[in-house]
Amino acid sequence: MSSTQPAPGKGTRQRKTDSQDGVPANDAAETGAASPRPLFVAPIGVRWRDLDAFNHVNNSIYLTYLEEARLQWLRHVPGWFDEQSMPVLAASEINYRRPIEWPAQLDVELTCERLGNSSITLAHRIVDADDTTRLYSDGKVVLVWMNPATGKPVPLPPSIREAAT
Repeated sequence: MSSTQPAPGKGTRQRKTDSQDGVPANDAAETGAASPRPLFVAPIGVRWRDLDAFNHVNNSIYLTYLEEARLQWLRHVPGWFDEQSMPVLAASEINYRRPIEWPAQLDVELTCERLGNSSITLAHRIVDADDTTRLYSDGKVVLVWMNPATGKPVPLPPSIREAAT
């Protein structure tokens, strides 16, 4: 079970209590230019089946890691979807910085880059859990909240707006 604690200048953040929960960001764990403090950090374990013929994580699995991180974050945001409003992935951008080899424990850092009327842009970084200066991947995704019956965009749920600020 996780608890939430406010972070300075941000919404609530989750503290790690088991391997399924996100962990707070490490301010000293920045690579390159200064970047905003992540709103959520999801622990991910590399599985043997994630490897390709070259014995490193297949490029398509990075998308799975990002999806898992978003779902870990959303699990802690009440009211993020209902019958009238659900998120869809509208765009994804991944920059592959170095191969991930097995075994590895990863942290997927999520940062809100932009809040729109019906969309959110989440920047992401996949780093080594033990050495957050080891950057495997970065980029961003755009999620749009839509009415599943009409396929039309709807306003972001207030809980998403609050959790991302």
